[in-house]
Amino acid sequence: MRIVAQRVSRAQVTVAGRVVGTIGPGLLLLVGVERGDGPAQVERAAHRFATLRVFPDEDGKMNRGLAEVHGEVLVVSQFTLAGSIQRGRRPDFAAAAPPEEAEPLIGQLIQRLSQLGVRVSTGVFGAMMDVELVNTGPVTLVWEDRSAPG
Repeated sequence: MRIVAQRVSRAQVTVAGRVVGTIGPGLLLLVGVERGDGPAQVERAAHRFATLRVFPDEDGKMNRGLAEVHGEVLVVSQFTLAGSIQRGRRPDFAAAAPPEEAEPLIGQLIQRLSQLGVRVSTGVFGAMMDVELVNTGPVTLVWEDRSAPG
């Protein structure tokens, strides 16, 4: 599983001209599910982002988490994160989990974040989405869980 997390002051997802997900301050999570990912990756990712301290304290240090800043999370499935551009002129998506495997895991991630007390908004799995964000800092982090079998 590969996740690009961006600290945002606001973010939204639009599908076919209609806003389907929007948040104020918080984290935008672009989530790429890879072949072999499963519930263990989902659990580790949910815990990581529910508790990650990337918001500034009174001294400007990254020392506060979502709960402390009343932040939200916008989860957007992005299979292209599992792509490789190491060879050739076109991306290779062989490592991406097929939709029938990826979609339930994205759903589980959303559910688990909610269970951990995070307010979650989402995009639409498999849709052509326009993602708008204001990245504050800028702060952008990449999280990878490579312990998947295979």
